[in-house]
Amino acid sequence: MKWNWGNDVEIPERITEERVQEMIDDAIRKHNRNASIISMCVGWVVLALFAEGLLRLIGVIPPVVPWINPHL
Repeated sequence: MKWNWGNDVEIPERITEERVQEMIDDAIRKHNRNASIISMCVGWVVLALFAEGLLRLIGVIPPVVPWINPHL
């Protein structure tokens, strides 16, 4: 009985180099996609704030506070 210990246990499946490379490629692809989406959102916010500031500077949009009145 004690010499039969571990004979009914299956050997775990080994991860091959191809599977590891596939997992790394998937992680890099996911990171690049998420970084691109975040960068696009940040770019739109910066562009919107720039456009708003420019329109306030040339007088198309009234200033937020009346005592600060920048004009060209």
